[in-house]
Amino acid sequence: MITRMPLAAMAATILASVPALAAPAPLTAADALAGTQGEWHGILQYRDYQSDGWESLPVRIVIADQGDDATTVRTARFDDGPKAGIVVITTVTMVDAAHSTARYAGARRGRPLDQGEARITRFVAGADASHWTMVTEERRQDGDGLALVRETTVRDGDRMITTKDVSTGTGTGAGSWKPRNRTVLEQAG
Repeated sequence: MITRMPLAAMAATILASVPALAAPAPLTAADALAGTQGEWHGILQYRDYQSDGWESLPVRIVIADQGDDATTVRTARFDDGPKAGIVVITTVTMVDAAHSTARYAGARRGRPLDQGEARITRFVAGADASHWTMVTEERRQDGDGLALVRETTVRDGDRMITTKDVSTGTGTGAGSWKPRNRTVLEQAG
């Protein structure tokens, strides 16, 4: 004998037998940086310390994720004119999620190794892995003295802008931050 099951009961039986879909893990700062892997082109703009004006240089950046859920290697290349020539800066960054920090070491010909640790003071995930904002801060050498340095990176799909602001004071007062440099990049391909 064939019995008929009401449609609602049948749907409930089918749904009960399907495993629940797990929600995706929230995007982390390390995931966001790993997601920048690839080639980027754009401009490096910097504020000239003497004239207080902006200078712009074409820049090419290649970012490689190291596959350990923490580390990226970023190589920037730009032509800094007839005296300096082609400048290559390679930076290894490791995000420590437990301490909300980004440790880095950077190498550039003719300069001492640059290393430090910045606090990740803000990370806001967007609609997907290619939309987010991250802010880091650290006290470090800038120009001729110590300063509080804030870097804000905004990724909006195939566009990424990083702005470096500097405060020689506490950095908490209105108007105490001054922009020093920024990269405006588009992802290649």
